[in-house]
Amino acid sequence: MANSEPLPGNKLRIQSLDALRGFDMFWIIGGGELFEAIARCFPNKGFQTIAAQMEHVPWAGFHFYDLIFPLFMFISGATIPIAILSKLETGAPRKDMIMKVTWRMVILVVLGIIFNGTLRDGFSNARYASVLGQIGIAYFIASMILIHTRSFKARFFWLIGILIGYAALQLWVPVPGSGAGVLTPEGCINSYIDRNFLPGRMGQGTFDALGLLCILSASAVTLMGSFAGQILVKKDMETRKKIVLLISVGTGLILLAILINPFYPVIKNCWTSTYNIMAGGISFLLVALFFLVIDVWGLKNWSFFFRVIGLNSIFIYLISVGNLVDVSHTSMSLIGWIVKPLTENAGDLVLVIGNIVLCWLLLWFMYRKKIFIKV
Repeated sequence: MANSEPLPGNKLRIQSLDALRGFDMFWIIGGGELFEAIARCFPNKGFQTIAAQMEHVPWAGFHFYDLIFPLFMFISGATIPIAILSKLETGAPRKDMIMKVTWRMVILVVLGIIFNGTLRDGFSNARYASVLGQIGIAYFIASMILIHTRSFKARFFWLIGILIGYAALQLWVPVPGSGAGVLTPEGCINSYIDRNFLPGRMGQGTFDALGLLCILSASAVTLMGSFAGQILVKKDMETRKKIVLLISVGTGLILLAILINPFYPVIKNCWTSTYNIMAGGISFLLVALFFLVIDVWGLKNWSFFFRVIGLNSIFIYLISVGNLVDVSHTSMSLIGWIVKPLTENAGDLVLVIGNIVLCWLLLWFMYRKKIFIKV
């Protein structure tokens, strides 16, 4: 029996998903910078290898930091059986669930546009594609598939259709001026579609890593997450079988991605299906690990740090990454007397730690006051 807590809104929650979401967000709000700062302070201590994983690969390949975004989308998908399907099973009207996921999508798209600084800089050169927009639209697509299908087989065929159909677009559809299967920033079909149909400014100049086809592809990761969520909440399956199934699926997906990679490489910036498969596989393993340790073994005290972050993930993303609040400036106002006497590298390390602590204390205060900002 999984441990759960009535937070927020007196709804039972799988604590491991909140902790994993917080673990994921930790690297965005300063965890990656922390290891990079440590590597600068201790250049001969072997931290360089870890620090290198805190940067996205330029194009083809996979670093730990390339997992952060799809992992969040995977966890978002894992909540669909809890937030949507469970209500349908108890008699909630389908139209209400459709309206719910539609409004969620609209709000996230709007927040993403604001996040990009459109209201600050004006609409003349605005970037409309965004991380939040991609999360919202991909969640909408995955939710609509689950709302309108009843069987596992139908949902599985939808997933396979997205992965294979997207791969076919990238590998076999000729791009004017480039040809078919040219997976470069300028030559891939993503770039061609974005240049011709994506409104506003493109994030990478000739294409946008959060563009139209990338959103479609990313919905596969969210849909994979929904399968993990269905496994977690399945009442007639033994806990041991759940864990074995999650691990088996995750391992199989990783091996499949490695097998396909020489012919169809893992590329985050154009969200190849291979990238989805690799990220999805690792995400399945992480869900299994967190579920086993926290919900099955009951070893949850260590995860409180992450759960506090995970329960207000969108809020802290907007605050820390979206620069709605200058966290570094606020942190410097409090600990500048410690930072300034230090060397540049040591000062950077202390400031990064200060930023993380400041963000966490804000989230802890909200947790204590039961303030949970959800979209």
